[in-house]
Amino acid sequence: MKALLLSAGFGTRLRPLTEFIPKCLVPIKGKPLMEYWLDMLCREKITPVMVNLHYLSKKVEDYIATSPYREFVTTVYEESLLGTGGTLLKNRHFFDKESVFMAHGDNLSLFDLTDFVKSHDSRPGHCEMTMMTFETDTPQSCGIVELDSDNVVCAFHEKVDHPPGNLANGAVYILEPSVLDFLDSLGKKVIDFSTEVLPHYIGRIKTFHNSRYHRDIGTMESYRKAQNDFL
Repeated sequence: MKALLLSAGFGTRLRPLTEFIPKCLVPIKGKPLMEYWLDMLCREKITPVMVNLHYLSKKVEDYIATSPYREFVTTVYEESLLGTGGTLLKNRHFFDKESVFMAHGDNLSLFDLTDFVKSHDSRPGHCEMTMMTFETDTPQSCGIVELDSDNVVCAFHEKVDHPPGNLANGAVYILEPSVLDFLDSLGKKVIDFSTEVLPHYIGRIKTFHNSRYHRDIGTMESYRKAQNDFL
């Protein structure tokens, strides 16, 4: 299994913090956000890790070059953002028909990665990916999922006013190579994963629930909450 850590975003909602610091490197308890991910992935030997870059890319490259994880990381620069699906597709040669662990680098997520992989390995035969879920206190701002009796996604509700619950998509996945084949079939370079890929796989997405800790570090409010959580 190889990994993709999505790290190209602008972090607009985190300004002024992200005017000089890329979102994936904002410090949480004195440690760059990316370090939490690289430490977890390298410890569990899910390597190599591809990191896609765009905004303030040199700062991310400099961080990786001096980190203890540098030998396990490959960076790829995107001149224009491709969307999550587009990044996967453009770099499919890197994954070489292996399963892909994929996460958004602007999330702080603490969980047992071994259990996540085991959950994926024990998925129903018709499922082609496993999605991490978490309970959110702001369901209107998240992608809310409904599950069947086998914990397989049967419905999505993307940022609706009256969601049917608070079980949210954590944007952490394990994907089978067949998902990349589907991306290729779309015939596009820029592909949004949430709107163009996930709906296609409803009924074929196993879930793994993160009951420990998960927070999207996407706004100054959520950033402050994350800092307070670790005081």
